[in-house]
Amino acid sequence: MFGSFEQKAAEQEALFKRLSLHHDPKGPALDLGCGSGFQSVALARLGFEVTAVDLSERLLQELAEHTGSFPITALQGDLRELGEFPDESSQVVVCMGDTLTHLPARADIPPLFRQIKRILKPGGKVIISFRDLSAELGGLDRFIAVKSDPDRIMTCVLEYEPETVLVTDLFYERNQSGWSFHKSSYRKIRIAPGAVTEELRAAGLTVTFRDMIAGFQILAAVKQA
Repeated sequence: MFGSFEQKAAEQEALFKRLSLHHDPKGPALDLGCGSGFQSVALARLGFEVTAVDLSERLLQELAEHTGSFPITALQGDLRELGEFPDESSQVVVCMGDTLTHLPARADIPPLFRQIKRILKPGGKVIISFRDLSAELGGLDRFIAVKSDPDRIMTCVLEYEPETVLVTDLFYERNQSGWSFHKSSYRKIRIAPGAVTEELRAAGLTVTFRDMIAGFQILAAVKQA
C-alpha cells in the first residue's frame, strides 16, 4: 500500500539531503524500526553503512529484496533493547515511518531516547518521524481512506483512548473469485510534537529541525560534541 519502493526511498533520500546528511561525516547508521527499508536504502545511497533493526521477519525479507550491493545489515530485534550497540558507535540514528507511536507505551520513549544518545557519536544526528495523534478527530472524520487502486482498498478507523488510539484497518483485495476482506486492530501512542521535542531535550539531545511533511512530524536532533 506504500506504492513504489523506489519512489519512497527517493523521498527519504531527499529528506536526508534537506537535513544535510550528504554533507555530514559518513560512517555507521542505525535504522530503528526499519520496515521494508526505505530509510535504510536512502542512507546507504548517501554513503552510510546501515544496520537495520525490526521485529518483523517478513519486513526484513522485503528489505533483503532491495538491499543489492548496499552496505545494509538486517537484524531482527526490539528497538527497546539496544544494549548490544556500543557507546558512540553510530553517526546517524533514524526512527521513522511512525515507528515511535507503535511502541507499547509512552513510558518507552524516554529510555529509547537515552539509548539513542548513548549510541550516537558526538556531533551525530537522530531523525524521528511520526504521526501526531494527540488531537482527536470526531464523527465520520475518524474513518480515513488510506489508499486504493484497482485491486486493493484500505481504510482505517480511529478510536481514541486517553494515551493511545485504537486503529482498525479494513482491507479489501481483489482475487480470482471476487473480493477478500481482511481486518486487524492495534494501538498507537498519542504524543504531540512538542512532547517529543521535550523528551529529546531531556535525553540530552539538541533539537535542530522540526516540520510536518506529507502528514508526518519530522524532528532532527544532534548530540553535541
